[in-house]
Amino acid sequence: MEALITGYTSAFADALPDAGKLAGLDVGTRTIGLAICDAGWHFAGPAETIKRTKFTKDLEALRAFVEREHVVGVVVGLPLNMDGSDSPRTQSVRAFARNLAPLDLPILLWDERWSTQAVERAMIDADVSRAKRAEKVDALAAAHILQGAIDALANLPGPE
Repeated sequence: MEALITGYTSAFADALPDAGKLAGLDVGTRTIGLAICDAGWHFAGPAETIKRTKFTKDLEALRAFVEREHVVGVVVGLPLNMDGSDSPRTQSVRAFARNLAPLDLPILLWDERWSTQAVERAMIDADVSRAKRAEKVDALAAAHILQGAIDALANLPGPE
């Protein structure tokens, strides 16, 4: 069976077990920010940043993270244009998500248009140094993406 890759929260929820940790990914050209949430899908937090190399090595690092954290689903930030249309970067992230099929986990593509800017602004407001911001922004953006998705999952109508 092919892994589910969807932009629909309800389809993603239907493919998940009732509980279990979700991972959030902020896929950049040089790094992949990783986030994790609790098994009850309440709180997302930054986990780590993977420096991108060859995809096979990136996939192995992701597989190790998924296994270590007992992840049941993955939320991948989708960098849409401000008008909601796809960009060349969007196509690259969609291809990356398709290449995650060996993980055999449901994947939700989540609109991330403002994630990095929101995280940067919050860190500037908190007077975090430029060096620390650069080090933390990808994992924090992944947490922002994942939090948005789990908030949406929490607001889905329950079974009748």
